[in-house]
Amino acid sequence: MMSICRWLLRLRFASAGALLLAGAAAAASDLPQGTRQIVLHARDGSRVDLGQVVFTPQADGRTAFRIQLGFPGLEDHFLSMREFKCVAGQGEKLCVVPYPYPQPGTIGRADLAWLEHSLIFLRNRPGDHGARLSEGVYFALTPTPAGGFDGRLQAVDLTAMGVPPPDAKPPLKATLRDDVPVGARWFQRLTIE
Repeated sequence: MMSICRWLLRLRFASAGALLLAGAAAAASDLPQGTRQIVLHARDGSRVDLGQVVFTPQADGRTAFRIQLGFPGLEDHFLSMREFKCVAGQGEKLCVVPYPYPQPGTIGRADLAWLEHSLIFLRNRPGDHGARLSEGVYFALTPTPAGGFDGRLQAVDLTAMGVPPPDAKPPLKATLRDDVPVGARWFQRLTIE
């Protein structure tokens, strides 16, 4: 009789644990999983493949991401004596600015800030040799029905990243960014598909 009670107790705890894990998996299920392409879209409808992002669900309901840049669309350029990965088109050049401080590399359903901060650019003209941090480019991401993200072009001054944030939170808040009018720049949006 005692062994049947223990067995029923174990079964009850095992079922509760399975339900908790299933709940966490369901919470992360609306976030992307696996490998997705990062694509920059130009005003003429052309696309530039920038790389990939790999999404991995976590037990806490968040999703980890790892970005891999370096596809043929990116070229090495030296700006202010530092190497940047850049893409040029129609009078402007966008260069990837790696986020310089430790960050968790995760996203949640309503929290895409670290992914957005990992896809920051600076804008230069093709002949420029200096990194103009006041010409920052930020893509505010929103989920798409296909399970990816669509990035709306915003302007931001990247000097806000000059010192580590005191609270280890993303420093480029919405109040520091401005929407760029459609058609004002050659590269207009970024997607993760």
